[in-house]
Amino acid sequence: MKKVEAIIRKSKFDEVKKALHQIEVNFFSYWDVTGVGNEKQGHVYRGISYSTSDIQRRYLVIVVSDDFLEKTVNVLLDTASTGNVGDGKIFISDVIEAYRIRTKESGSAGIN
Repeated sequence: MKKVEAIIRKSKFDEVKKALHQIEVNFFSYWDVTGVGNEKQGHVYRGISYSTSDIQRRYLVIVVSDDFLEKTVNVLLDTASTGNVGDGKIFISDVIEAYRIRTKESGSAGIN
């Protein structure tokens, strides 16, 4: 099993969520987060300068079986991308074990 952590634009979240459901990734957690990116210049909107050093994003955590990893990553790469700086990041790590508390199922049965 793998844990996929993705930091994406908030504006792309609904599209990403729909695409994940289409490939049958139906359970994941998400949070609104603020981060600091590489882009240091400010933007001017209607004559007011705004700092872009603090960036509002959405943080997703998805645990999938190994056979769903590639599909999940591809959906994130395809749907979260705008082609502009600040589209986000994806991190993948191993999950040793997963349990469903209600039924006490473990492994892949615990996450499906």
